[in-house]
Amino acid sequence: MERQSHPDETRTAINPADKRRSIEPVLVDTSEVATMLNMSTSWVYKEASKLGLKGYKLGRGRNAKVLYKVSEILKWLEQQKIY
Repeated sequence: MERQSHPDETRTAINPADKRRSIEPVLVDTSEVATMLNMSTSWVYKEASKLGLKGYKLGRGRNAKVLYKVSEILKWLEQQKIY
């Protein structure tokens, strides 16, 4: 039996992407930080902690990911502004 539509119903397809809210990430990985700062990932690994950007290590050993808070990166970047 075929479903009949109500006359008031619109016949638009519901896209699941429209229902999802775009959520800004709180933490980003080293390659994303490097892209944001237009630097290399090796620079981020070497210099970030010296400059005050604190990484958060998730996992253990060689496969552990280092993530950074976007808000801290943007705050640090704002402090680097030349007036």
